[in-house]
Amino acid sequence: MTRRLKNIEGPFLKKFNLFFIPLFLVAVLAAFFLWWRWVNLPFDKQYSLASKTFVVKKGESLSSVAFRLQEEGLIRSGAAFKLLGRIENLEGKIQAGSFRLKPSQTLQEIINFLTQGTQDIWLTFPEGWRKEEFARRLVSNLENFNQEEFLKLTAHHEGELFPDTYLLPREASASAVFQFFQNNFQKRFNETLVKEAKQAGLSQKEVLILASLVEREAKHEEDRPIVAGILLKRLKADWPLQVDATLQYVLAEKRCLPTSADCDWWVIPTSADKKISSPYNTYLNRGLPPTPICNPGLSAIKAVIEPQDSEYWFYLSDLKGKMHYAQTAEEHNTNIQNYL
Repeated sequence: MTRRLKNIEGPFLKKFNLFFIPLFLVAVLAAFFLWWRWVNLPFDKQYSLASKTFVVKKGESLSSVAFRLQEEGLIRSGAAFKLLGRIENLEGKIQAGSFRLKPSQTLQEIINFLTQGTQDIWLTFPEGWRKEEFARRLVSNLENFNQEEFLKLTAHHEGELFPDTYLLPREASASAVFQFFQNNFQKRFNETLVKEAKQAGLSQKEVLILASLVEREAKHEEDRPIVAGILLKRLKADWPLQVDATLQYVLAEKRCLPTSADCDWWVIPTSADKKISSPYNTYLNRGLPPTPICNPGLSAIKAVIEPQDSEYWFYLSDLKGKMHYAQTAEEHNTNIQNYL
């Protein structure tokens, strides 16, 4: 009779699992604890006084912020930052702006900074605003901003406050903000545009004046080159430009104080306003007004440099912003009756 061997493999594996699996789990947890403790330490304690400017872009994701912080030597681990951000539900709560961060700060301290204390603010300035409208937005959003000083600095720079979204320090002075605008304008109205303007027979000032008229008169991009072409054709023929936006500019000068908080800078002119005595009245005076009437964007500037030829001599914009063109004064008067 054959004697059967006992199955010792099963009990052995059972004892092995009971002993080593808990030990393995404890080791993993201990390793994670040590890693978590390490990544939460400051990146570098020795440079407690050193700081870096870290800029969070508008709409930037938690993941992008996490790994840029690691790349710039501000935290030990982007993965840990992202994990802690998920735990604390920080997606969408990190502010856009610039921050002064130190490698000596802990992970939690940096998260607190990014969600609570940006030094800067994003401000958008639309195309077609006057310098006074720029000043109104600035004084409403920046701390202790000197509106009068800004208006003095920009007195002869209408047209050069380039419409854009700017990241500005909350405590920026009037001169610092003015320099932001000047730098951006010089970057946008670059040597290429200056050269193209000269080729078109226009100076930078003439381009800006015409672009400011186009900006206020034509709401839609496809209309701007046509309107620019009509204005240039009228100039060449020594016709008055007859631009309503220049009357709006004159009316605002009479109605609004420079620091007005709620004045309508673009009130609709009446027929009687066409008789106002002013060098900006393009119904009474031929040629260009003395200065730009607003700050145009790149689209209006390019429309002036590259106008579109047409058979039209007249245009008007209806109450919905749609443009209606005419070849003769009779057609134009019909459009006025039909659309205004």
